[in-house]
Amino acid sequence: MLLLCASSVLILIGCDIVSPLIYKRFFDQLAVDPLHPAARAGLAQIYHTILLIAIMSAISWIAYRACHFAVIQFESRTMKDLTDHCFAYLQNHSHRFFTDNFAGALVKRVNRFAASFEITADQITLDIGQTLLRIIFVVGVLFWRNVTLGCVFLAWTIAFMSFNFFFARWKLKFDLARAELDTKVTARLADTIANAVNLKLFAAIDREVGLFKNLTGKHQRARSKAWMLGWNSEGLQGFSIRALEIVVLVIAVRYWFIGLLTLGDFVLLRSYLYQLTDNVRQMGQDIRRIYEAMADANEMTEILLAPHEIVDAEPAAILAVAKGAVEFRNVQFSYTAGSNLVLRDFSLKIRAGERVGIVGPSGGGKSTVLKLLVRLHDVNGGHILIDNQDCALVSQSSLHQNIAYVPQDPILFHRSLMENIRYSKPTASGEDVIRAAKLAHCHEFISSFPDGYETLVGERGVKLSGGERQRVAIARAILMDAPIFILDEATSSLDSESEMYIQDSLANLFMGRTVIAVAHRLSTIRKMDRIVVVKDGHIIEEGSHDLLVKMENGLYQKLWNLQSTDAPPMAQTAGYLQ
Repeated sequence: MLLLCASSVLILIGCDIVSPLIYKRFFDQLAVDPLHPAARAGLAQIYHTILLIAIMSAISWIAYRACHFAVIQFESRTMKDLTDHCFAYLQNHSHRFFTDNFAGALVKRVNRFAASFEITADQITLDIGQTLLRIIFVVGVLFWRNVTLGCVFLAWTIAFMSFNFFFARWKLKFDLARAELDTKVTARLADTIANAVNLKLFAAIDREVGLFKNLTGKHQRARSKAWMLGWNSEGLQGFSIRALEIVVLVIAVRYWFIGLLTLGDFVLLRSYLYQLTDNVRQMGQDIRRIYEAMADANEMTEILLAPHEIVDAEPAAILAVAKGAVEFRNVQFSYTAGSNLVLRDFSLKIRAGERVGIVGPSGGGKSTVLKLLVRLHDVNGGHILIDNQDCALVSQSSLHQNIAYVPQDPILFHRSLMENIRYSKPTASGEDVIRAAKLAHCHEFISSFPDGYETLVGERGVKLSGGERQRVAIARAILMDAPIFILDEATSSLDSESEMYIQDSLANLFMGRTVIAVAHRLSTIRKMDRIVVVKDGHIIEEGSHDLLVKMENGLYQKLWNLQSTDAPPMAQTAGYLQ
């Protein structure tokens, strides 16, 4: 496509350069010039010239169409590739990256990146590249016709292009400021839309409107300043173009008067003057557009240049889970460099098929243990092993295919319930999905919807209650049928009756599988094979529920006594594994 575009551009420029020469001949054949007493051409000669004009016009039209066809094909395919690359690179960033950035701002950056390429490619292929060639040919022809006029055109062109280049570079800092504020406006808009309920519940609509107006005011001032600089530049350039036209006419009339130029040369000069000034003026705008596009693409470029925090080893092995034994060996971890360790020399062995509950005070590191196992973060020290295979040395994809993870706050896609449940196993049949939904006790409420399993759940599953979202997430994990199950407060949003039903279903499903469950509500894990109490990144107690509850002055005993006093009867008797 680029070769087709380049060849078409060369043909198009050739036609545009030759056409004024043919028009010069045409007017010289028609005109009666008192200073050049030459006879008019015959009708046959004039028609021959018109035929040449028609041929040039046809070739120019074909070349123009071919050029734009090539550009459309090239740019549309490349923009797709760029968007795909941005999506893939973005998704391979770490969990920490997404918690540190607004989703709306990331979407804006991806979209602007591809759009910036379109702008840049347009300017280079359709404008700047053609303009440079036109300048060379036009100035060359003018030097051939008259050295003085050629020098005038060349000097003006160099001065004009130099001004635009340095002006565009100087203006870049204002374009970057505008692009940054544009991203902030988008991020604030997305953040407040996602929290629209909070704005209402806390009577904050007026306050947020005021803050948004303040931000858009800054954006407007930055945008206005960038645009005004461009407006001033265009005004100066327009004045220089008109001045050039007058200077050229004065010089041309002098040379016509002494017989060095014909009337046809005025047509030639006017045509070339229009071509040159229009293209060079356009080139100035093109240079500024390219810099503006670079400013728009800058933020996404920074993301693409940032290395991924969590990467597969080279070469990465494929995790093969035959039994499902898990071991944490002297694990050290902190969320940010230089901060306090969340886990300190944390060691835990979980036998294949063992069901382990993890409890402890908030901030003690319970959920961190699960996140490290699925490698949402890399450990600072130590190792995590599955069937004696280091999780850091296997591919992330094979690791995640062997672990079914139900998070504390499950997030669903804005897709149908069928698609959300089937997401863990795309090849599953509709019957398999319904079976998993029944085991998770979400088939009942799904069936009550008019569209059933084809019901769209809204962004992040907002159309469902917290308990309904958790049941869908559990159904998704059940359908995955992985050898290792991880549950992070997986039933925290369920009422006691629903929790009891789900626990009964999970009891059969978990047989022969390794299960690790984090819970604040101790009744949900009291029938686990073993319970581990974590505090300040250490294991301070472990054993069965019956053993821990009898441990004098133990943390588990204190937590159990506290919850047993306040918990409703159903919650006291419920358990994951009966």
